[in-house]
Amino acid sequence: MDTPITRAEHEEFRKRLDDENHRQNKRIDLLEKSVQQFNELTASVEKLAVNMENMLKNQAEQGERLGALEGRDGKKWRSATAYVFTTTAGIIIGFVFRQFGM
Repeated sequence: MDTPITRAEHEEFRKRLDDENHRQNKRIDLLEKSVQQFNELTASVEKLAVNMENMLKNQAEQGERLGALEGRDGKKWRSATAYVFTTTAGIIIGFVFRQFGM
């Protein structure tokens, strides 16, 4: 190891190191871009999750309102049917009483 290396050997070694550094720098740049894209994707997924949560809340509220509206229509129909039945029963009972002279 005490023998010195030649200038050409030194230059070749330096060139190999420069090439390796250049290759590693490219790999680091690609990794940094990948990490940045991953972070952007994470932020987008988070925004999407928030939007989905808001949509779910709105859908639940609309479902409740729709249920109330549907129930109200059914309730009106049942009330109308009850009034018709009561009126018909009253007419029949009145007719029967009139036939028997009461």
